[in-house]
Amino acid sequence: MPLDALIDSLPAHAKDLKLNYSSLVRNNSELTAQQFWGTVVASAIATRSAPLTAAVLEAAPAHLSAQALEAAQTAAAIMSMNNVFYRFHHLTPNEKYATMPARLRMNGLRGHGVEEVDFELWSLAVSAINACGKCVGAHEKVVRDKGASEELVLAAVRVAAVIHAIGTVLDAVQAQASAGQPAAEPALA
Repeated sequence: MPLDALIDSLPAHAKDLKLNYSSLVRNNSELTAQQFWGTVVASAIATRSAPLTAAVLEAAPAHLSAQALEAAQTAAAIMSMNNVFYRFHHLTPNEKYATMPARLRMNGLRGHGVEEVDFELWSLAVSAINACGKCVGAHEKVVRDKGASEELVLAAVRVAAVIHAIGTVLDAVQAQASAGQPAAEPALA
């Protein structure tokens, strides 16, 4: 289903999400198109919502170069791994784990071919969705050290929050349908 149709199909209880998404798309002034759509792609993948991810990946090539699309997918993939690994460091009281090598390949963090700030914003968005405080802190610091404003950071996190919430609602709608429950009425614009 095309992304706009998917957003339009959100149930009435998700009207705020529909309005927030519409506002983000129309009124985005902080993020470049590449930053915005890369954040949408990486965030959709991080939601693990199949219908949302499919719709976003269908829409993204109209807004991103092939290289930027692949880089956003790379950010989502690597951060999905790193967020689990480093969140473990944060959650365990055993400090020895933080001194041990990760032994995880992370070559995609370099050589992705897009602006470093953009890739770091996408990594930050995925880390926020996956609730990895250590990764959020590290990527926010890199972005800020490279000259990005707090407004830019918050704009990317705002996109991630809305995309994550849409994915959550779509998964609930899919679960209701699988259970044979009637679908909720779509939200009116």
